[in-house]
Amino acid sequence: MPIWGRSDVGAEPNNLPGGLDTIRLIRLMARFGQSADITGRLVSAVAIANTMRVFAGPGQKIEVEMSRRHSAKYKIDRRVGENIWGRPKSPVNKRPTRPGQHGAARKAKMSDFGTQLMAKQKLRKYYGDITEKQFRRTYDEASRRKGNAAENLIGLLESRLDAFVYRSKFVPTIFAARQFVNHMHVKVNGVRTNIPSYRLKPGDVVELRDRAKNMALVLEALGSAERDLPDYIEVDPKAMSATFIRMPELSDVPYPVKMEPNLVVEYYSS
Repeated sequence: MPIWGRSDVGAEPNNLPGGLDTIRLIRLMARFGQSADITGRLVSAVAIANTMRVFAGPGQKIEVEMSRRHSAKYKIDRRVGENIWGRPKSPVNKRPTRPGQHGAARKAKMSDFGTQLMAKQKLRKYYGDITEKQFRRTYDEASRRKGNAAENLIGLLESRLDAFVYRSKFVPTIFAARQFVNHMHVKVNGVRTNIPSYRLKPGDVVELRDRAKNMALVLEALGSAERDLPDYIEVDPKAMSATFIRMPELSDVPYPVKMEPNLVVEYYSS
């Protein structure tokens, strides 16, 4: 039950319970898992607490920027119909249907546009469900570079810091890699870095900070035989560091499922 009624939430900070301003109110709500109606819309306090930025304007309107996925991640597998990360506990291994009430219904024949869209979504979600804005910006950079745009796109995605940490087997999942980088557990060429989208260059060395080297998550991931190391990454298990040797091509990346970046290029070109 809420700790206060909806009528208690006014338009000005002074009208809030106990003189709380909007930001402090949201933080207090998050502690108790409450929800409140702000600017006429029911907003989950837990979701707000997990956002990257919360802004309060003069009229106490709340603008929330989300850049992490909070819903069930394995729904992505069921939506695309494949185990895109190759995880043994993915539900698509036993239930290869789309999520939802009508997921088991017979699929209609997909159009050319639908095939291109699905290829784009599969590749985007594989890298931790990055935002469409980030993915489009990466594609634009790949298309500007010389050579094959599809191969350039794969190289740029694999040079992201979070993808490199995941590929080096320092963490078990791409989502864990993003959080691992956000929590400043890694250094790039000796400098602490907490930007998951940081773009590595050939020759860059990524190493774990001392406080992260004994984490159970890291030790378990390094000892796992679930994934293989690609040849464009050189890992030193003793120093817990990895070197980015070169920009990879599509054939170099050990995807568990077939990725079709050429269809992604067609999608954005059409």
